[in-house]
Amino acid sequence: GLGSGVIIDQKGHILTNNHVVSGADKLKVKLADGREFKAKVSGADSATELAVIQLQGEFKDLPTAEFGNSNQLHVGEWVVAIGNPLGLSQTVSAGVVSAKGRNIGLARYENMIQTDAAINRGNSGGPLVNLHGEVVGINTAIISQSGGNIGIGLAIPINMAKDIVDDLKAGRSIERGFLGVVGADVSSKLAEQFGYEGNGGALINEVLENTPAERAGLKAGDIIIKWNGKKVDNFAELRRMVAGTNPETRAT
Repeated sequence: GLGSGVIIDQKGHILTNNHVVSGADKLKVKLADGREFKAKVSGADSATELAVIQLQGEFKDLPTAEFGNSNQLHVGEWVVAIGNPLGLSQTVSAGVVSAKGRNIGLARYENMIQTDAAINRGNSGGPLVNLHGEVVGINTAIISQSGGNIGIGLAIPINMAKDIVDDLKAGRSIERGFLGVVGADVSSKLAEQFGYEGNGGALINEVLENTPAERAGLKAGDIIIKWNGKKVDNFAELRRMVAGTNPETRAT
């Protein structure tokens, strides 16, 4: 299989997608300058579809990438996708951010950036870069009936990778916050039934026993509109916020 990746430090760590390296018996990395290295998986997380591998052997002067802030991305902003589509190495394509917060069922925790920059098979794991040259996403998937690019590419926001990259480099398991509720988005019909005049939010349908949610007094029918002061637009976003909160800490 072929994929792409982003060198993130001089120790040879490369950020990529979990599906690029999952099940691989051997890994070989070829850099843009022609150097080739064996590599091993340092850590992988199927819940976010991210992984970190590390080059093996002797190396120096690696071209490392700089992370940006994906929270500051705006719909309509220009971005560049770089990678190895269909085996064509060092391919660059440009487009705009088409949407944010997409969920397509690829991973447990999603908040995808949608772009019309051309992304094809082999781009997975490569960087989505803003016009300042900062990595703002990791190209991960396309939506297409033909299997080729039709202008709907998806990238994992780099801020999601920042939260777990140190654990992946160290090979540690990822610890995530847990609330203990079953819920749904708040549709206009549900909002009318509950007398809720706001927009967005996450409706709690069920509170599981012996969970932080039960101990905190949450009840079925509650609507969570903010988590630690940040607006909750839907239930998927609440899940991501909870997962990004350290265990054994308090949340408002």
